[in-house]
Amino acid sequence: MSKHFFGDTTVLLGRSLRHISRSPDTIVTTAIMPIAMMLMFVYVFGGAIRTGSDSYVNYMLPGILLITVASGIAYTAYRLFMDMKGGIFERFQSMPTARSSVLWAHVLTSLVANLVSLVVVMLVALLMGFRSSAGLSAWLSVAGILILFTLALTWIAVIPGLTAKTMEGASAFSYPLIFLPFLSSAFVPTDTMPTVVRVFAENQPVTSIVNAVRALFAEQPVGNDIWIALAWCVGILVVAYVFAMNTYRRKIS
Repeated sequence: MSKHFFGDTTVLLGRSLRHISRSPDTIVTTAIMPIAMMLMFVYVFGGAIRTGSDSYVNYMLPGILLITVASGIAYTAYRLFMDMKGGIFERFQSMPTARSSVLWAHVLTSLVANLVSLVVVMLVALLMGFRSSAGLSAWLSVAGILILFTLALTWIAVIPGLTAKTMEGASAFSYPLIFLPFLSSAFVPTDTMPTVVRVFAENQPVTSIVNAVRALFAEQPVGNDIWIALAWCVGILVVAYVFAMNTYRRKIS
């Protein structure tokens, strides 16, 4: 790793964050869809869904948080695509900068932007009645899981951002990721689902992550869910990082 990596990444991160600050509608747009879903599920469908929980907003908030991240990373792919097409990458490569710092700046920008969107969604959830008796350690554990999840999906987003041929193609990959929580325990218990759907729902990453976050918020035993959730997040992060870096090296070679 170049000795200039951290300094170059910091400078380029500042550049990306300035772009975000000049277009705050990006964060607002990212938060609007999850908030709209939360309003619809709580006030329209919530009365008809039986989850065994006193508050449906408490039950479904973890899934909404994951949808917020899945929707936000589409902008990471879009920003990468625009920089690739605009020749920014080539310009930076002609300068004495660490090559990977350009990519890491985009990834860290995604992390910051998504964390802001998550805070906005959490504030709306509080207004809608979300309450948690969780202590500091539980909140820090939730934050850690969400950060890992965001980084994992962001590195996935890097791949289409580097390889897409069109702007639409760069962000379209996020649609299946946004849909995935609907095939999990995010909105209804998995034991209410048909057998085939239930088997899939109980063995995909979102369910373990949602169950772990829900248990932490409720100060309930998390059991194996937290370890399975962490294993999924770290596994996806490592695989996506390797593929993204290999793709990046081929692009700039």
